[in-house]
Amino acid sequence: METFSQASQDLFFLKMLKYKTSGTFLEIGSNHPINHNNTYLAESKYGWKGIMVEYDTSFASLYKKHRPNSLHILQDACTVNYRGLLDSNQFPINMDYLQIDLDVNNRSTLNVLELLNKTVFDKYTFATITFEHDIYTGNHFDTQKISRKIFNDRGYILVSPDVSVFWQGGQKAFEDWYIHPALVH
Repeated sequence: METFSQASQDLFFLKMLKYKTSGTFLEIGSNHPINHNNTYLAESKYGWKGIMVEYDTSFASLYKKHRPNSLHILQDACTVNYRGLLDSNQFPINMDYLQIDLDVNNRSTLNVLELLNKTVFDKYTFATITFEHDIYTGNHFDTQKISRKIFNDRGYILVSPDVSVFWQGGQKAFEDWYIHPALVH
């Protein structure tokens, strides 16, 4: 099967959800709307829709052209009112996929996770999550340990720790993948 993501994140969550159609996602750190994008396959082939959050406004026209089913929030991920967005757009409380892929070295990754923990996780649950901790770049702000505790405390199961990709001559651990047992069977 075709994948558009960097490390087959799209195939991970689609397989976990039995190739569900009409799913929902919250993609924080969307980057390019197709290349190395974790939700393009789900939206284009399976009819998913979601919220894409990206700081780089140069992608705006590409999002409109290639990602018509989703909302495009072009601003700093640390300043987004995620609960308000999900509520006002009537997303289901049991969502299918959450991606957090930001810059670990400036603490935005951890800041956004802590924001979601305070404002979103009490109401919304995600069946699958990919969380980029970039541990191969160093232990910035203890992101890996803190994120694992937050997800564990919220009932998520770490099914693939330290997912690696080949980068700069070797395998680099950069991401953790989770499921919520109440939503993935």
